[in-house]
Amino acid sequence: MVIYSKYSDQELMALLKQGDHMAYTELFNRYWNKLLAVAYNHTRDKSDAEEIVQDVFVSLWNKREQIDVLVVERYLATAVKFTVFNNYYRKRKRSTDMISKMPYQESYEIEDEIAARFLQEQVDAIVTTLPEKCRLVFKYSRETGLKNHEIAKEMGISEKTVEAHLGKALKTLKGNLPDTGALLVLLAELLSKK
Repeated sequence: MVIYSKYSDQELMALLKQGDHMAYTELFNRYWNKLLAVAYNHTRDKSDAEEIVQDVFVSLWNKREQIDVLVVERYLATAVKFTVFNNYYRKRKRSTDMISKMPYQESYEIEDEIAARFLQEQVDAIVTTLPEKCRLVFKYSRETGLKNHEIAKEMGISEKTVEAHLGKALKTLKGNLPDTGALLVLLAELLSKK
């Protein structure tokens, strides 16, 4: 008898791609509570959170052959946050009475804030996968606002090396962020700090 709990996430994903129901069940059992906590943290409603996590797992099964992820837990957590965002957006569209009572500008500001928060979480998840020096250069640039020459001085590396690390970080982000518009905003912000 195969003991699925001993398999790594990557091994379970490989089995899942082949349609292995037990691998799916193991992933479900392994991550249900963590994902429920993530969903509840965003919704503050237990039944909504449970529905969102169920939707994510149904989607995982339905798209199992196309999904290719490095870190399963991070992928599932991001999928939960994305589903929370989509559900919120759909609910807002349906409740036209509430929106019509809100000032026009305020409704867009809330939507933009949610989208920005979701994008930030996506970027943070991708940045954690970068090599250590590349990640550090990116964080100095984005979080502390240091210019390239300041980062080079701080880390004791050349400015060209800083540029190479930022280029690698942006390439990784470009390959993993679904919305190129968001990447352009990030790129513009980084280039303005040269």
